[in-house]
Amino acid sequence: MNRHEIALKKLAEGTVIPATPLALDADKNLYEKGQRLLMNYYLNCGVGGIATAVHTTQFEIREPQYNLYEPVLKIVSEEIDKFEKKNDTVIVKVAGVCGKIEQAVKEAELAKSYGFDAVLLSPGGLQDVTEEYMIERTKAVAAIMPVIGFYLQPAAGGRIFSANYWKELCEVDNVVAIKCASFNRYTTLDVVRAAATSSRSDKITLYTGNDDNIVIDLLTKYHFNVDGKEYVKSFEGGLLGHWSVWTKKVVEMFKVLKEAKQKDTIPAELLTLAAEVTDANSAFFDTANKFKGSIAGLHRVLKNQGLMEYVHCLSERETLSPGQAEEIDRVYKFYPHLNDDAFVAENLAAWKAEVGL
Repeated sequence: MNRHEIALKKLAEGTVIPATPLALDADKNLYEKGQRLLMNYYLNCGVGGIATAVHTTQFEIREPQYNLYEPVLKIVSEEIDKFEKKNDTVIVKVAGVCGKIEQAVKEAELAKSYGFDAVLLSPGGLQDVTEEYMIERTKAVAAIMPVIGFYLQPAAGGRIFSANYWKELCEVDNVVAIKCASFNRYTTLDVVRAAATSSRSDKITLYTGNDDNIVIDLLTKYHFNVDGKEYVKSFEGGLLGHWSVWTKKVVEMFKVLKEAKQKDTIPAELLTLAAEVTDANSAFFDTANKFKGSIAGLHRVLKNQGLMEYVHCLSERETLSPGQAEEIDRVYKFYPHLNDDAFVAENLAAWKAEVGL
């Protein structure tokens, strides 16, 4: 198998894919060395893939006044290439793709030119087009490269889709995975049921993006009995903004959850862990203020660890909410076993040297 085939096999098996934040300098310009530092952190945590130019990277990177979409793809791809060569491994490269058909196709072509393996096709900002249009858009992008479908919650710019939409999407050739981030148990079931009963079920891997239900998603086996035939499907990996922080511990947790799902019973402590992870996410993602500080909250954690210099985002609207920093401090105190501060402290100097900082 060539590199791309190995990457798609890894994606199909399920792995840890953090969604990368955007490193900015004091003037809100792209901080290239800082972006490379973040990449070194994630790669050395043992992740199986990297997603960039997604919600956590800030959708504003596409706006003409910033024009950062291509520079970010270039940096991320280069750092993955270096790591792969040095460690004789393959890391799945995922690029976010947005907009109507023309824009989405253009972004997919650019991602392909930089060696990305798949695109996460965002429905963000497309509330007014029909579901039929969204399916045609998926087909247009899938003709260029493998697609990861995306259920993005409305609070982050997404929309609600019918169960039938997911049935149709699962039948599109070259849709290789679906990230469900609807933050809703009912709509999550729409996705799982569609993937389980699809004629392409064995070609579609489910990834959780439900930051409010990460652990339970990864532990659950879904069974559907249709006309006497049983269909089984489960989430095999995660593609999450939440996983852009405390990532070393995430990799360790993911291994435990994968092993636990293969057994007949789920240890009670993993149900406790599920609640702890959700509580931590509530602080990072600013659920008290309808996710207003979701990106800045992640920046705050990375800044505390020395992995980012600034909390600010491109948009003035994306800021820490009043009391959010205190909430992040609270979950640090409540769940010290979830953070990877010691790992970062031990390796930060070496990662900085690697990128010339």
